[in-house]
Amino acid sequence: MSQPVIADNQPKAVTLQKGKKYAFCACGHSQTQPFCDGSHKGTGFGPKVFEAEQDGEAFLCQCKQTSNAPYCDGTHQQFSQAQVGQKAPDPGPDKQGPGL
Repeated sequence: MSQPVIADNQPKAVTLQKGKKYAFCACGHSQTQPFCDGSHKGTGFGPKVFEAEQDGEAFLCQCKQTSNAPYCDGTHQQFSQAQVGQKAPDPGPDKQGPGL
């Protein structure tokens, strides 16, 4: 599978409601980042559906390379502003891809 698009090089702060299900964008194409809007059709990607474990603010990944999807793990720090909107670089054979 190809790499997702880097939607942004910083996480998005969102307010989640405990027990509510959300559809996290895994492809990077959604116009409603970090949530899915159906733009993944034909990309080979699908949303990551998750249920919020608690009420409150959470930081969701927008670089689409986190190992803790949908939550940010700091991976975005390796991407420049120039890479936003581009496919993420291939992690190579010795590294795993995003944790989606």
